[in-house]
Amino acid sequence: MIGIAWLRRRGLSAALFVICIDFAAMPVHAQLAPSQPIKIVVGVPAPARILVQRLSENGHPAIVENRLGGNGIIATDAVAKSRADGYTLIMGNHSTLAILPHITKIGYDPEKDLAPIALMLAAPNVAIVKSALPVTSMRELVAYGKINRLTNATQGIGASGHLIGEQFKQLTGVDLIHVHYRGAALALQDVVAGHVDMMFDVVALTREHALSGQVRALAVLSPQRNPVLPDVPTSAEVGFTALEGGAWFGLMAPASTPRATVDWLNAETRKAFEVPEVRERLSKQGLQLPLGSPEEFAALIAAESKRWGEVIRTGGIKLESN
Repeated sequence: MIGIAWLRRRGLSAALFVICIDFAAMPVHAQLAPSQPIKIVVGVPAPARILVQRLSENGHPAIVENRLGGNGIIATDAVAKSRADGYTLIMGNHSTLAILPHITKIGYDPEKDLAPIALMLAAPNVAIVKSALPVTSMRELVAYGKINRLTNATQGIGASGHLIGEQFKQLTGVDLIHVHYRGAALALQDVVAGHVDMMFDVVALTREHALSGQVRALAVLSPQRNPVLPDVPTSAEVGFTALEGGAWFGLMAPASTPRATVDWLNAETRKAFEVPEVRERLSKQGLQLPLGSPEEFAALIAAESKRWGEVIRTGGIKLESN
């Protein structure tokens, strides 16, 4: 699970990991007035409805506002410029907060214009290859790629699968050829069909294909094995500790939102995703629920931005029409 241990391996200060809020002693005035609904803006498909439903069930009305387009930049920029009262929030993610700022122009600074509330979900990637490729491990994949042409299907330029593929190239020296699509479904379809050699995609989307033998899963790119693919080793287990990543989603507010309001929203978010049936349903899809403090989420954003920024600069990646 992405969390304190994951962040510490990246050399971040221990002070960032201190959870200093006693949620049991929240001041009453931290709560938002139920007379005005909380609006959670979604710029790309994201799991916002679980939180909206739980907030409403707990006595605070909430709605989802879909503001799609621009890879989530439009929605994120609008919320960053919204009134900082806790009633307008954004469902941020790995792309809008840690990747896009390095490959295209945006109108907001993720670390200055937005306040982290809680990291909600993490969806680790898994390295898969087409079933006909004659490799059964990451080491064999590297050896094969040194003497053969390897193609990598991705969800699009700047997507997590693209950047992990680029990181794989930089770590191993394998000349991985980028084949980008408009979304994960078409990319995965071509790996299953054998038209492209490999892909890095989230466990939730690839598990059925891996379990059925349509593709071969070589490594899960997270610190722990994934319960829906228990026999697939982690990248660290097979000697690729630095090769970690995937998608993640978390709640953000405009930067000057009062700390008491942020704390209350953090506590409500944790309540929503700590419901046993919710945790069970999501974990069965290979998803993780970090649910840490605002400080931990801020540290994750900073670490991910630094890591992907370096990969992007080294690879000369720029966002273009795909």
